Amino acid sequence: MNLADLVVTNCSQLITCKGPIPKRKEVLQDLGLMEGGCIASNKGKIVFVGDEKTFKKNFRLDKNSICIDGSRLIGLPGFVDSHTHLPFAGTREKEFALRVKGYTYQELAEKGLGIQTTVDATRAASKKQLISLCLSRLDSMLLHGTTTLEAKSGYGLNLKDEIKQLKALKEANKIHPIDIIPTFMGAHEVPKEYKARKNDYIDYLTHKILPEVKKNNLAEFFDVFCEKDVYSIDETRKLIRIAREAEFKIKIHADEFTPMGGAQLAAEEGANSADHLHSVSEEGIKKLSKSNTAATLLPAVPFFLMSEAKAPARKLIEEGAIIAIATDFNPGSSMTESMLFVAQLAVFTMKMSIEESINAATANAAYALARHKEVGSLERGKKMDLILCDVPNYHHLIYHLGINPIKHVIKNGKIVVKDRKIISD
Repeated sequence: MNLADLVVTNCSQLITCKGPIPKRKEVLQDLGLMEGGCIASNKGKIVFVGDEKTFKKNFRLDKNSICIDGSRLIGLPGFVDSHTHLPFAGTREKEFALRVKGYTYQELAEKGLGIQTTVDATRAASKKQLISLCLSRLDSMLLHGTTTLEAKSGYGLNLKDEIKQLKALKEANKIHPIDIIPTFMGAHEVPKEYKARKNDYIDYLTHKILPEVKKNNLAEFFDVFCEKDVYSIDETRKLIRIAREAEFKIKIHADEFTPMGGAQLAAEEGANSADHLHSVSEEGIKKLSKSNTAATLLPAVPFFLMSEAKAPARKLIEEGAIIAIATDFNPGSSMTESMLFVAQLAVFTMKMSIEESINAATANAAYALARHKEVGSLERGKKMDLILCDVPNYHHLIYHLGINPIKHVIKNGKIVVKDRKIISD
């Protein structure tokens, strides 16, 4: 018989989010739901998903195996947060208070606030301080069910501090249970010392910082903020082609405030994802829908910015785009670590269905990070990343607001959150 070192039995509901992945159109509604499901793993990998009777016929437990009673709990894959700006210092609540009074994001940036405020604070912080900040935030994310995430640099905007951010991520990844996938985003903004000579910064970015990031294997993805007064379409194309030559995977902050054509560019260049898309054009929707580029929507951003502009989720889904959702955790436009909150916003503000939002936060989010063969669904051979929620059924994940229903979190086959408390090694 086969051995399982961890088994969860008798789940009220088990949401597998099983393939095909990525999920498009009506497939995005399919959660792979099992009533009374059983799931087991060995050495961190899923070895069984099905009914308990079949499990008992084919698997055995030894004295060291862990058995969890899933009665009155629902299980689903650990959330995959495919867009965060995790390693930053400082906060921007004063800026937020001004925005409450009516200032726009762009007006605040013109006053010298915005991203540059966080750049100054992050440059002033030590690597040790950044690691500590990351670990605290990762704890919060883990308690809210995130088991895999992407994290970007982009608050250094020089060689020393971009490397410092990425090294902080690398160290945090060694310590914390959550898997961190690093992204180099030196093209997040043009630093103030280069404002009058952007081309010089682009040369510095591509000839000095990027090679150092590559040499030290500090990032898997490269991201650009393609936006008016930041990086143009031509500049973005130049940057991502250089990054691709250096064997980085590509993400693009696209069409957030203005319909510049970032979505079309992402699709044409084969980027892994185009993110934001609050102002995506009809042409951008069509190009994305016919591509293998994920459309990563960030509903907490317009909510946090109190903006009426929202990504056209329904249109993107109906046209056949690959929809993922993420927090965009950052101090200026989305100060939240909760993927469940983002899934709720996807339903309430973008008219996605409950099922679509869950798949977008798991299976398709994993696809946006090229991790869908490892995480994002509960299938044999994948990592045993499972969250167990104390709710009557999966509808309550979206229906019941203002609570954290996640009771247990299993990461790589190990219990890392038990009874809503992080378990230390």
